[in-house]
Amino acid sequence: MIKKFDKKDEESGSGSNPFQHLEKSAVLQEARIFNETPINPRRCLHILTKIIYLLNQGEHFGTTEATEAFFAMTRLFQSNDQTLRRMCYLTIKEMANISEDVIIVTSSLTKDMTGKEDVYRGPAIRALCRITDTTMLQAIERYMKQAIVDKVPSVSSSALVSSLHMVKMSYDVVKRWVNEAQEAASSDNIMVQYHALGLLYHLRKNDRLAVTKMLNKFTKSGLKSPFAYCMLIRIASKLLDETEGGHDSPLFDFIESCLRNKNEMVVYEAASAIVHMPNCTARELAPAVSVLQLFCSSPKAALRYAAVRTLNKVAMKHPSAVTACNLDLENLITDSNRSIATLAITTLLKTGSESSVDRLMKQISSFVSEISDEFKVVVVQAISALCQKYPRKHSVMMNFLSNMLRDDGGFDYKRAIVDCIISIIEENPESKETGLAHLCEFIEDCEHTVLATKILHLLGKEGPRTPQPSKYIRFIFNRVVLESEAVRAAAVSALAKFGAQNDDLLPSVLVLMQRCMMDSDDEVRDRATFYMNVLQQKQKALNAAYIFNGLSVSIPGLEKSLHQYTLEPSEKPFDMKSVPLATTPISEHKTDNTPVATSKLPDKLTPSRQDIYQEQLAAIPDFQGLGPLFKSSEQVQLTEAETEYVVRCVKHTFATHMVFQFDCTNTLNDQLLQKVVVQMEPSESYEVMDYIPATSLPYSQPGSCYTLVRLPEDDPTAVSCTFSCTMKYLVKDCDPNTGEPDDDGYDDEYVLEDLEVTVADHIQKVLKPNFGAAWEEVGDEFEKEETFALASVRTLDEAVGNIISFLGMQPCERSDKVPENKNSHVLFLAGVFRGGHNVLVRARLALADGVTMQVTVRSSEETVVDVILASVG
Repeated sequence: MIKKFDKKDEESGSGSNPFQHLEKSAVLQEARIFNETPINPRRCLHILTKIIYLLNQGEHFGTTEATEAFFAMTRLFQSNDQTLRRMCYLTIKEMANISEDVIIVTSSLTKDMTGKEDVYRGPAIRALCRITDTTMLQAIERYMKQAIVDKVPSVSSSALVSSLHMVKMSYDVVKRWVNEAQEAASSDNIMVQYHALGLLYHLRKNDRLAVTKMLNKFTKSGLKSPFAYCMLIRIASKLLDETEGGHDSPLFDFIESCLRNKNEMVVYEAASAIVHMPNCTARELAPAVSVLQLFCSSPKAALRYAAVRTLNKVAMKHPSAVTACNLDLENLITDSNRSIATLAITTLLKTGSESSVDRLMKQISSFVSEISDEFKVVVVQAISALCQKYPRKHSVMMNFLSNMLRDDGGFDYKRAIVDCIISIIEENPESKETGLAHLCEFIEDCEHTVLATKILHLLGKEGPRTPQPSKYIRFIFNRVVLESEAVRAAAVSALAKFGAQNDDLLPSVLVLMQRCMMDSDDEVRDRATFYMNVLQQKQKALNAAYIFNGLSVSIPGLEKSLHQYTLEPSEKPFDMKSVPLATTPISEHKTDNTPVATSKLPDKLTPSRQDIYQEQLAAIPDFQGLGPLFKSSEQVQLTEAETEYVVRCVKHTFATHMVFQFDCTNTLNDQLLQKVVVQMEPSESYEVMDYIPATSLPYSQPGSCYTLVRLPEDDPTAVSCTFSCTMKYLVKDCDPNTGEPDDDGYDDEYVLEDLEVTVADHIQKVLKPNFGAAWEEVGDEFEKEETFALASVRTLDEAVGNIISFLGMQPCERSDKVPENKNSHVLFLAGVFRGGHNVLVRARLALADGVTMQVTVRSSEETVVDVILASVG
């Protein structure tokens, strides 16, 4: 007798799951009942349910106990109870991989599969195929073929789905059942037709021609099953993608014709396929968008959700295509389903005009508190995109975001808002003070350490430059008094920046620093002591080096260099110039919407691309005396993509040498290349020192060869050079099937495109968060200035882009963004020249007929200044 369900049980949570506290040993003990006669179907059913429950909960069954339970269960085939029999099939499938000798039930299953009871036949086929291995498949092949074309849909579907699973195990045998599957594909039953199409596709998916033929056949003859149509659309769009077929292809016409299908599922699948096609124009999107527009007014919530979600994706790339649906989307804002309403709002934010922003913001604020965090993040991201589109509306957005900050919400939601506010501050200087005030208010009760430290870092960077920096000190020092160690340490660093930038605040900051020196945490005490000593010197150069701009070295590289220094005792002090620089500069804050794992930081920093190259090159004996790797360039293509050999080059710069790494791939399956080198002829006084060949290049296996070049010592300003490159190698013909090469080969060569070395290959980007301080730190001892006319450039944006890419330096203070409607601009660039010399460039640009540029260069080394000016000239 089952106990009466009680309301109290529901509240305590105990009555909701009758199998909650099952013991495996007790269940296996109960399973002995299977051996009793007569069989009690009801009790046996209950025990089988318990066994399956335990298996699905991840309970481990030993081989012996699983086998014993399995053999006991086989006795239950003597009972004619339908439910019990079907439960036996389920148990067989679950225990197929953990029990031994499961094939003992083959004859019982074969009997059920070919018997007269249709209820048994389908499940019996599924269970039989689960326990069958390759050797036994031949024995049941005849039954499987018959089952595929059976008149009973459930039997036919079971056979087709089981065949699909067995394709992985025994492709060649299942392939012989193609004719039967073809016959099943013309069935009137929608599921049988769908499963048959699935099996046919999986048997042919590696043969593009066969897939094309199959598509042509079914698109012409038509199908009854909407599921099969959806699958055909997916196959067609995959094929279009692979063949890069244009929109005039018959496959595209087929997908478009499905937009007029009677079934909503097929229509949506076709619309979704068109929307997700790469390089789709607005004209080709139009029919799909109009169908989705109709779905927006559907009475079915699922269709409305699908339509608005897909339109949201379209709005990211083609906002103009979705504008026609704005009226329908506005009707969805009041939809009772909040997910639909949110997506409708965010889509409107992407497509709406500047005048509609205020109205949309009011409508969002009416229901934003009722939706989940996940959708709130979507809203914030849409607002962020809108801020970039209509910068003048930042005040409306800022007020809205500050209200959202006060609401309850999780980390991802709060982080999205903070990132959005920070990006508004950086894009619109006039919104800086309002934004900082909102963030200061937020950190007063922010429980997320990551966000508090991020905001403190921003306050340290932007606060000292505001008209009234003193008003931020209170918020920062409150963190030192009230927060955790990480936040206290970040607050100390932020305070130091205020003291360094504002002389009138320095005495107060020093008093606060003294308080921080008595902190309970050693990191906070150390920072306070360090900054205290630096600030007391009152030297701008010290402040710039140690407070504003810090170190820009690779952390794993610094660790490795220090370890190396401790292993080899030396009289000389440790030289920071021997440490590789951080390759990807800690970019000025860009809003990033990728989710961050908040639980804990990774234990180890992942090595950068340059650290990996450093290790690879250090392993080659010929390169061991070159010193630390200074810079590795991006890959440069030296061949066309479709040629017989693909060659890419990476330029590695050292203090006095360059190593050219050529990554070569042989795309001919009837050739083996050996002793592959790339011979280089320089145009300038660069000297080729050594070639390190790739010993062997089999078909489709990439290999690398290297060329070592010495930079000209007599002329340090010769930083650019053109190399003509020729790949030389020994060719051996080989059998395309086995890859066995002939014994004899012949020498051959292949001319590659020329390779350029420019000034950017000698400079590593370095971010200086406070460019003014860095400019003062370097000093004007080696300052030089020249004026140039950029006649071919028509806009300031283009000029800025060209200068940055030519010099390969890091833009600072967001000076790579040219404000609208301005005819003059100042660009700040920072970098380190080969050999560890800091170099800073200030370029004043003025737009008249062309662009005139006044370049001022400062460096710790005169040669570097000459190099920059000579290369620009």
